[in-house]
Amino acid sequence: MFYVGIDIGKRSHVASILTSEGTVVLKGFSFPNTTEGAKRLLEKLHTFSSVSDQFAIGLEATGHYWLALFSFLQDSDLLIYVLNPIQTDGWRKGTEISKRKTDIIDSILIADLIRYGSFVETSLSDESLFSLKQLSRYRTYLATTAGDFKRKIIAVLDQVFPEYATVFSKVGVFGKASKEVLLEFSSPEALNELSAEVLAAFLSDASRNRLGLKKAELLKEAALNSFGVKFAQEAFIFQLRSMIEQLKFLETQIKETELEIKNIMDSLNSVIETIPGIGPINGATILGEIGDIHKFSTAAKLVAFAGLDASVTQSGSYESTHNVMSKRGSPYLRKALFSAALIASFNDPVFNAFYQKKLSEGKHHLTAVGAVARKLTYTVHAILKKNEPYQVQL
Repeated sequence: MFYVGIDIGKRSHVASILTSEGTVVLKGFSFPNTTEGAKRLLEKLHTFSSVSDQFAIGLEATGHYWLALFSFLQDSDLLIYVLNPIQTDGWRKGTEISKRKTDIIDSILIADLIRYGSFVETSLSDESLFSLKQLSRYRTYLATTAGDFKRKIIAVLDQVFPEYATVFSKVGVFGKASKEVLLEFSSPEALNELSAEVLAAFLSDASRNRLGLKKAELLKEAALNSFGVKFAQEAFIFQLRSMIEQLKFLETQIKETELEIKNIMDSLNSVIETIPGIGPINGATILGEIGDIHKFSTAAKLVAFAGLDASVTQSGSYESTHNVMSKRGSPYLRKALFSAALIASFNDPVFNAFYQKKLSEGKHHLTAVGAVARKLTYTVHAILKKNEPYQVQL
């Protein structure tokens, strides 16, 4: 049996091979992170044996650079172990080369770790769950970027047309009709050039007849008395129109991403959405971040992975009695569970009773919701392990 350790890099990887007796038969074989590079690795392996099951390959889950090689080797029917870098760091500390670290040494350490079998393989979720993780994180990125643009648009609008937000509510500023107005008539002067009737017709068309003459007259009045800046106004207007266009594009991308997520969720038909507060988007995030639920032997481990467990401050004989959320682990999972708990606290009798109990103990609203999030995580663990829908236990 040959044990192959691969140290992962961005542009290239380094492989070493040990025999069952621990003899190094290949040391520091470097190959590029390309299709040709992966083929070169296979050719090198075949010089030792043409039988695929004679090799056990270990590689670290370093960033995202390992994925392409993993996919290639998996298609070649090779036995692959994906390791958490923490495990190889721990193995290094137990060897005489603990103070040295090079790509060659690391590849030998990984091969040695695989040979001894003293590791816990990083559990890989199936393709659908992995896709949910990627899409959910991408949606979060898009939504965060859209939020940044909204804040910048308000900042520019406050200078060009500070009265605009009083006509459209804060949420309504980014409604479809409002965005079309800002694109077409980006300054008070542009609105002043229109009659109320023409503006009313534009608003009616942009809002599917929900807005009309009354809103047009309010806009006209605000524009007439606007205290917006005139200095460098064209530069502000250019920014405003550009950011509105980008916001519209981001919102389209978010909707398309959500549709992709929904299609995967529909194919999975997961029981996750039976839990109060968990819809397709939150559910997709939770499933994607967890991956294989069976890698969490207890609900407490899932709570810790979400960073919803309490952290304890201790120094010498002093130990804090005021513990706070550790916020370790996946921030995406934590946010999704907290969001779900916020809804469940008011829409499910069991979680509402628990929430009210925490309030009666003098806990702050957010602290109480955090406690509900922990309880909710135990429920998520239980129903996913059993694959049974959530039922209210009265």
